[in-house]
Order: sequence, then C-alpha cells, then structure tokens
Amino acid sequence: MFLNNILGWFSNDLAIDLGTANTLVFVKGKGIVCDEPSVVVIRRDDKRPVAVGTEAKKMLGKTPSNIIAIRPMKDGVIADFDATGEMLKYFIAKVHNRRGFVSPRVIIGVPSGITQVEQRAVKDAAQASGAREVYLIEEPMAAAVGVGLPVGEPAGNMIVDIGGGTTDIAVISLDGIVYSKAVRVGGDKMDDAIIAHMKRRYNLMIGDRTAEQIKIDIGSAQPSNGSPPREMEIKGRDLISGIPKTIAVNEDEIRDALTEPVNIILDTIKVALENTPPELAADIVDRGIVLAGGGALLRGLDFLIKEETGLPVIVADDPLTAVVRGVGKMLDELELLKKIAIN
Repeated sequence: MFLNNILGWFSNDLAIDLGTANTLVFVKGKGIVCDEPSVVVIRRDDKRPVAVGTEAKKMLGKTPSNIIAIRPMKDGVIADFDATGEMLKYFIAKVHNRRGFVSPRVIIGVPSGITQVEQRAVKDAAQASGAREVYLIEEPMAAAVGVGLPVGEPAGNMIVDIGGGTTDIAVISLDGIVYSKAVRVGGDKMDDAIIAHMKRRYNLMIGDRTAEQIKIDIGSAQPSNGSPPREMEIKGRDLISGIPKTIAVNEDEIRDALTEPVNIILDTIKVALENTPPELAADIVDRGIVLAGGGALLRGLDFLIKEETGLPVIVADDPLTAVVRGVGKMLDELELLKKIAIN
C-alpha cells in the first residue's frame, strides 16, 4: 500500500481516448497533452516501430515493402494487439517525458458494445505499456460527462458519439447507462463510401487520406440553403489506364455517396429512441440529443437528425475531444469513476 502511495505521488495519472482514428491523452492537472492519429509504422522483419501518430499517418499508403503502416484499432476495438501496445507505450512515454520509473493510473474510453475479450485486450495492452491500474469507461458515458451533461440527475440525457470506427448511442440517467446501442459505422465507413463512389463513377482509385480530406472539405448530410455546392479537385489513379489523373467533384455527389452510412446512424438513433423508457423519453423531448465525436462535424448532420426525429439536436463544443475530456474528469472524481467503470 505504501509503495502504491509513493508511486501515486510520482505518477501523472492519464486518461486516454483510444480511438480508431485518433488517440487523445489527458494528464491530470495539464489537460489534453496529446492528440495524434492512431497509426503505427513498423519494420516487417523485427516488428520494431519506425513511427507512431502524426509522423506515421504521413506515411500511410506511401511505405516501401520493408515497412508497413498499421491502424491498430478497427471499429473502435483492438485489431492488432502488439501495434496497440507499441502505440500506448509511445503515448505514455511521450507524456511522461521518458521517465521510466513512473507507473500511472490510466483510464481508457472504450465503445459500449465491447466484448469481455476486447476489454481484456485493452487492459493488457495498457498494463504492458506500464500502467499501474487500468479502468475502462464506456465512451458515450465519457462523452456525456465531457460535454457537461448532468449525468447524475434522475433525468434522461441522450448522447450520440460518432467516432472513426463506431457510433455509440446512449441514454443516461443517475450515473448509469439505461440503454445503449453501438454500430460499427463512423468516419471510416464514410471514407470507404467515398472511395467506392470514386471507383464506381470515375474508375478512379484514391487512398484513405484523400477520402478523409474530401469528407472534411466538402462532405455533408444535407444540402446547404441557397449557396452553390462546393467543389474540389481530386488526384488519384485511373483504374483503366493506370495513369494518375485529376478530376473535380462536387458536394452533391459526395452527399449521395455518404447516404448509406448516414442512414445507418439515423436508424440506430431511432432504434435507441424506441427503446427508451417513456419517462426518460419525455426528458429527451425537452433536452434534445447531443452529438459528439468527429462525425458530429459532418455538415448538416444535426439538421438531418432534427428533421427525422423532430427533437432538438445540439452539437457539443469541440466534439472531437468530448470523450477524452470526460475521461479526464474521472481522474479527479474517483467515486464517480468506481460507479461507472466497467468491472
């Protein structure tokens, strides 16, 4: 016990949002200190990491045969255990300025649909990278705390967290999740839909990074009123001739390409509303639905959900960091953490 206390004095406890697209780290007393892509580049022969995070993302789709770029998280869960371990090790070491003897307490946000096996994998990866104690919190709960919803009150709060790999929807009351539903559709599936559209319509092959850029620049869920549709130039490889070429695409066709993933998210929200107890549903009519996660930034998505459900929809301030801010708040509120952590 005494040793644990000593470790506690020296360690900076961490909160981590281990996302499919980005990993964010929050340090007690300092706030968000790290926000980097969840990408690891390793050597094929000895599996040693070459780069992690931002540096690694620049190499996606551009590596020679002896090194490979891996996105270790798939659909919000660990797809490559070793690479996730390396990534966590890198982020923890970076935050602790390479102090080797420190073993922090770590709280990690995970999707609500996570299985026991996947939970174990996340805990093991964190412990292997030097964590002293590991707590897991469901991401929609963390996002709700992060955006400042009154989760402890006996009233219904609905949060929709649209991440890279998963969309997590939860109705929260009295510090607990009353109903939750997760679908493995998020920003990545939107990127895939754009890649598929380019292949189908233009015989043009584009990479993941280009698809993501298209989504950010001209992606939308609803036509913008009055203003002409935005356009952008895209470079890719012609699948017939094999030669690189440039084409122009506009907002309208990208919106059509995104219809399927957007509709899956909409349908999941409707299922969650259908399964909400009536008393809590009445609260949601007053309080509305809160959107968090990177997907909440898709233009017009809030208006589309409002139109389809008839409920008020609020996009959280800085939706990308909602989960990590919520997990970060838990570092100070250990009583609440013990209540809502996954056992």
